[in-house]
Amino acid sequence: MRVSLAQRPIAAPPCPADPPPPALLDPAGARVILGGVPRGGFAAAPIRPGPATLFGPRGACLAAPDGPLFVSDTGHHRALVWHRRPECDGEPADLVLGHRDFRAEAPNDGGSANAATLKVPTGIAFGAGVLAVADAWNHRVLLWHGLPRHSGQPADVVLGQADFCGNRANRGLPAPRADSLNWCYGVAIADRRLIVADTGNRRVLVWDELPERNGAPADLVLGQADFSGRDEAAGGATGAVGMRWPHAALADNGVLLVADAGASRVMVWRHFPAGNGAPCDFALGQPSLSTAGHNGGEWAPTATRLNMPYGIARLGGHVVVADTANSRLIGYAISSLGLGAPANRLSGQSDFGARGDNRWQAPARDSVNWPYGIAACGGTAVVADSGNDRVLLWDAR
Repeated sequence: MRVSLAQRPIAAPPCPADPPPPALLDPAGARVILGGVPRGGFAAAPIRPGPATLFGPRGACLAAPDGPLFVSDTGHHRALVWHRRPECDGEPADLVLGHRDFRAEAPNDGGSANAATLKVPTGIAFGAGVLAVADAWNHRVLLWHGLPRHSGQPADVVLGQADFCGNRANRGLPAPRADSLNWCYGVAIADRRLIVADTGNRRVLVWDELPERNGAPADLVLGQADFSGRDEAAGGATGAVGMRWPHAALADNGVLLVADAGASRVMVWRHFPAGNGAPCDFALGQPSLSTAGHNGGEWAPTATRLNMPYGIARLGGHVVVADTANSRLIGYAISSLGLGAPANRLSGQSDFGARGDNRWQAPARDSVNWPYGIAACGGTAVVADSGNDRVLLWDAR
């Protein structure tokens, strides 16, 4: 990924007479839908766990174009694994992590935290032969070295805690450290680096090498001046260093991007940071590095504004953002990235000024409802369409 060094001017939002923007993903909608069992009206019955059901999934990724596929089935406190990429709607998963079988759903499998349990898992990533799961409400990240082979398989390494039994925020200490976590919602693996959005501490942690021992400390912190800080905006005004609610990260060809959902922006470093608290170079979704309003303080979105973006990925020549509270997926041309740059591709809505869960209608193959996570592999976007209780495998346009 190459990012322009120029800060580009903010483009005006399209007027109603403008033609619809080019589609980011296939206008026919997702090729494969997993989960998505209708629940009915306002007094909806809970979704029963099984190998083909999902409840508020917040993360998903493909390890390779043909699979495996991994999904954080957040509401059921588990991760699901398909050995091969599903080719038909509703295909059942092959194995489950976090529980002993597909029918269980209690946090930590109905007991205490251990190497084989999960509690509100969110981000999920696979790289360099390692599966990483952000086990958010246990305040830890779990690593499996090698592909899990059976349901209920325990993790090999835990981060954020001293051992697999610990699950207190920041290990129960009054301040964070390089080896603690607090509501960690996002995880990414790139070039053997592990990147964790330590959301409750308002920071991003980086391990230079995938850890092989429990409780290993991070090597780098962003969003704070040092490992002991946890204040919003690093204790000052919104700017190039601090974060409000970091939720996901993307590292690609030396460029780092962080979806700071609380500040409705994506922070961009043109070169991977080398020191603690390194300031970002610019942001997408805001007109300046000092602003943080949802949709720029307006109800309606535009091509240059975001509203709580929780997910980010690279798909071909575009950076794709899951613009969660606007229930849309938008694409920015990598060749034109800069401060306040406009998106030029869109899926999930009819135009850049539209918002609304499923376009204020029933779910469709080409609509989304609070998409929390997005990943890409080859020409396929993998969308954790959380509000619709489903995961979409959706081909690029």
